[in-house]
Amino acid sequence: MNQFIDIGVNLTNKSLLQDLDGVLLRASAAGVEQVVVTGTTLEESQAALELCQRFPEKLFSTAGIHPHHAIDWNAGSLRILKTLADNISVRAIGEAGLDFNRNYSPQDKQIKVFHQQLNLACELGKPVFCHQRDAHDCFMSILREYRDALKQVVVHCFTDNKTALFDYLELDCHIGVTGWICDERRGIELQQLVKHIPNNRLMIETDAPYLLPRDLQPKPASRINEPSHLPHIAETIARHQNKPIQMLAEECLHTTREFFNINSPASL
Repeated sequence: MNQFIDIGVNLTNKSLLQDLDGVLLRASAAGVEQVVVTGTTLEESQAALELCQRFPEKLFSTAGIHPHHAIDWNAGSLRILKTLADNISVRAIGEAGLDFNRNYSPQDKQIKVFHQQLNLACELGKPVFCHQRDAHDCFMSILREYRDALKQVVVHCFTDNKTALFDYLELDCHIGVTGWICDERRGIELQQLVKHIPNNRLMIETDAPYLLPRDLQPKPASRINEPSHLPHIAETIARHQNKPIQMLAEECLHTTREFFNINSPASL
């Protein structure tokens, strides 16, 4: 069986948390033995870390403030975030970035918090797990400022255009691809672009419980996405890259282990 690591799961979301053992068992049965739990607020980053401490070989996490929640940043946030990020289970800073699509937080506050988190990543020598939506030019301007000092960067849940993809690759960023590529309506451009992502820059994720692959059959009655659906996403990527699924799985696994410094669990 092919082995995978899901680099982006919102495992603290109640729709997954209420059946945590089942979610992890189904993931393991599908070959997804390890998961990176996404931190989006200080509270969710703490909750993600606590999950990792329960399953230290299966779960790892990020710690950060999603741009939607930048408005909650205060004088003590950086100290709390640094304490969380110092833990060995926390393998990246984030979800950090800019989202000008809905502007749940003012743009100036998003920019300030993005700077703060990039500074922290530089200080701690940890990778950054990034989010960007409808803010490419500003995002790139800030990222360029820090890139030489940053260890590694992944642009999570990439759904943008060719210009954005090549801008990220020029900065030596990694690219996270989700089930968006399985959407016959919105995912057409990504299906065409994925062949341009080098094998040492591609990682895969479900963004569960969101982004259930549209072409998944049969669909779960709950319509909740889970890490167990990651192999379906990988098969779709492999098809559009015109390569065997086993090759894609091995490449992504190797790239992900290097990026997040994740060892194979003892059970494998």
